[in-house]
Amino acid sequence: MKDLVKYMAKALVDYPDDVECTEVVGEQTSVIELRVAKDDLGKVIGKQGKTAKAMRTILSAASSKIHKRAVLEIIE
Repeated sequence: MKDLVKYMAKALVDYPDDVECTEVVGEQTSVIELRVAKDDLGKVIGKQGKTAKAMRTILSAASSKIHKRAVLEIIE
């Protein structure tokens, strides 16, 4: 899941080297923390949060295949 989020974020931003992605794994839920450069934060979130919502939808669909729940947190 972490690699999927990292791949999507790197495709969106101007500074792909600054993309950091960590995963905190629990029994049923994984929390994926995404950090990007300050200038790229708006690109990852999108207008009215549409890009972030789309990323969360893709992550949710992918995590349902492995019968886990994944949560995406975008950290400033």
